[in-house]
Amino acid sequence: MKILDNNLKITQAPDPEPKGGEVLVRVHAAGVNHADLLQREGKYPPPPGASKILGLEASGTIEKLGVGASRFMQGDRVMCLLSGGGYAEKVTVPEAQCIPIPHNLSFEEAASIPETFLTAYQSLFLIGEIQPDQWVLIHAGGSGVGTAAIQLARQMDAKTIATSRSKEKLEKCLSLGADVVINAESGSFAKKILEATDGHGADLILDFVGAPYFAENMESLSIGGCIIFLATMGGGKLEAFDLRGLMKKWATLTGSSLRNRSPIYKGKLIEEFSKFALAHFESGMLKPIIHATFPWEKAEEAHRLLAQNQAFGKIVLSVYSVGA
Repeated sequence: MKILDNNLKITQAPDPEPKGGEVLVRVHAAGVNHADLLQREGKYPPPPGASKILGLEASGTIEKLGVGASRFMQGDRVMCLLSGGGYAEKVTVPEAQCIPIPHNLSFEEAASIPETFLTAYQSLFLIGEIQPDQWVLIHAGGSGVGTAAIQLARQMDAKTIATSRSKEKLEKCLSLGADVVINAESGSFAKKILEATDGHGADLILDFVGAPYFAENMESLSIGGCIIFLATMGGGKLEAFDLRGLMKKWATLTGSSLRNRSPIYKGKLIEEFSKFALAHFESGMLKPIIHATFPWEKAEEAHRLLAQNQAFGKIVLSVYSVGA
């Protein structure tokens, strides 16, 4: 599937060939992400050498092994973290960026995991170094990454605060295990966070909004806390920034993305995540949250739904069905 005149069109192309250490995956389903919308607008180009086809996560079966690839066998069910190429019938990927699909998950469920859960895991565990009983503020709690972060933080016995502009989404966040929910449209969220934490504040903040939330994020932050910027959907430029606020709170501000990290880094991240999370997926303690599934011929509809910010959890494209 390619972007032609800003429309998504299914076109024919030769099957890709796996290079050394890669595998060829027959794609059954692909996750839809805001990054896909940004790439269509020319605001998030793929890294050098990556496929220009949309799609940062997919699931399917191993069809062919490149030279030196030995972790999987033909026919194995896998979910994959990609730098691009998921909106296709077949995609090549380093075998280290493939994760075996737990037996109890469908291809559609599996396709919703890699980009979102790995982003949340990287933020909470590697960057934020989450600890039990810490307070974690998760903006856009009903997003794919937000729903993943709520669940992962719960597994560490951390306490979570989720924000959203939707009452329905906030209720669903509570059902996922959020300890506190705040309607982002009902006035200052910083005041509510300080009240909920008895003045302590949030030890870790995952933010997708950017500049409009910056002042209140700083007010909400605990002493020694960390803010991780995962997107700037509300804008990325601050009119004023007083460094004394950082010094006063011993605060850490950091940005994070996954797409442009090296294959070595991604492989190590996936190995660590798999050890922590796969058993929890098998037991049902972690679960992918899917709002809607579309046949990939209706990818435009999927994108429109995502752009409306009405989805709770993930939107997935079904690319191929067994026996089709």
